[in-house]
Amino acid sequence: MSKRMSAVMLLIGLFVRTAYAGGLLTNTNQSIAFLRNFAREGTIGIDGVYTNPAGVAFLPKGFHLSLNVQNVYQTRDITSSITVPSLQGTPFYQPFRLNGANDNGEKLFRGKASVPVLPSFQAAIVYDKWTVQAGFGLTGGGGKATFNKGLPSFERQIALVPALLYSQGLTTTTPSYSVSSNIKGQQYDFGFQLGISYKVNDHLAVYGGARFNYIYNKYLGNITNISANINGDNVNLHDYFETQARTYEQMAFYYKMRSSEMTDATAKAKYDAAAQQAQAGADKMNQTKEMFADKYLDCNQTGWGITPVIGIDYKTGRWNIGARYEFTTKFNIENDTKVDNTGLFADGVNTHNDIPGILAIGTQYEILKNLRAMVSWHYYFDKDARMDHGKQKALSGNTQEYLAGMEWDITKDITISAGGQRTKYGLGNGAYLSDMSFVTSSYSVGLGAKVRIAKNMNLNVAYFWTNYDTFHKEYDQTITAAGQSVETHNTDAFTRTNKVLGVGVDIDF
Repeated sequence: MSKRMSAVMLLIGLFVRTAYAGGLLTNTNQSIAFLRNFAREGTIGIDGVYTNPAGVAFLPKGFHLSLNVQNVYQTRDITSSITVPSLQGTPFYQPFRLNGANDNGEKLFRGKASVPVLPSFQAAIVYDKWTVQAGFGLTGGGGKATFNKGLPSFERQIALVPALLYSQGLTTTTPSYSVSSNIKGQQYDFGFQLGISYKVNDHLAVYGGARFNYIYNKYLGNITNISANINGDNVNLHDYFETQARTYEQMAFYYKMRSSEMTDATAKAKYDAAAQQAQAGADKMNQTKEMFADKYLDCNQTGWGITPVIGIDYKTGRWNIGARYEFTTKFNIENDTKVDNTGLFADGVNTHNDIPGILAIGTQYEILKNLRAMVSWHYYFDKDARMDHGKQKALSGNTQEYLAGMEWDITKDITISAGGQRTKYGLGNGAYLSDMSFVTSSYSVGLGAKVRIAKNMNLNVAYFWTNYDTFHKEYDQTITAAGQSVETHNTDAFTRTNKVLGVGVDIDF
């Protein structure tokens, strides 16, 4: 029984881990004009309420309104493996192969995210010198992601179970394990911006304002029916150890009854000791079965903060130059946990969830009266934004984006445009990344058109897609319990896809 007790304690140790949510979640796609040409910081238009708020002062006098709807679809792929060097040459060397991995021991975990309707609006009232502006959009997050097969960090713990059971005599000729797991997450950062721009003269305008951010995250998940092959049968481990516990309890009851019947002190002590040992076994089995019990999570997170925003725009001849600076927003989010059998999201806990500051600069050059070229640069102050447990310190540098685009007025009523964007994250060795939240560097391409459909109304349509790099991460993990340890080598390959279709109207009054 001592060997089985060691296995029990080691199995308990396998299920002790911590997970953190959060990440780089800034959305810059706040208008359809952006979708068809990303480099908007140097342009003048109603979409500038977000991209170039100072430049909005140069719009014609009157009221301007832009209404936008986007449809977003994403996938998030994690291809993971786990190897146990000490078990090379055995079926347990690459544990994921015991539950659907390929011949290299790699298993794909795919999350799907969609936002059927992503709304935003920009509005401005332009006077001679002053302009009052307002805008609303999802400035971070903005979708639902579902991993129907769970996440590798959870399954790695379970994948080691067959080897540990085997090492303690619970053998089988067909080792395997299985688990039902489903993880769903929602992340929304609602941003409402108000500000005022002032036209200093015919060439220069400035802006000051603020964005109110309200964050709402929701996490739902379950890990159920953890099973492994024991003696040729695939058994639910919770039920298996419950049966073992009942067996020990029956043994304890039997030894206690025999002890009560004994008149000889030596025999009585022998049965008492056996009863205590059996009861200890029952207690350990009951403790172990809870490690394999079905687990559920239902947690909401909320928080709010205010982002000051300033901007400047300068126009001369064929050139226009615009810039804005968004200050780092410092605030926390709080857990409102209804169910948490995992111990990962304690109710009432506050965690850092700052929004990184942004410096955005761009310019536009009018090549011809009907042909314009634009370039922009974005710099995110990620390392200044506090994250849970100082996660931002694992970044090797701040994010930078390089953007370029062109617009061509085919006629006075039809404009087509296209643009590209390169996003470079400072991910270092990948310690920042986890399967709970990850980003990778990417290339994006967008194209679309603006069509005048009435004297004071334009229709915008656009489509853009993003090609993400694959980031490869390798790391070693040591799990120790009851004097035993398991050394593993893990790999993760992170990548994503992103496709967005947008339609909107711009109206001048």
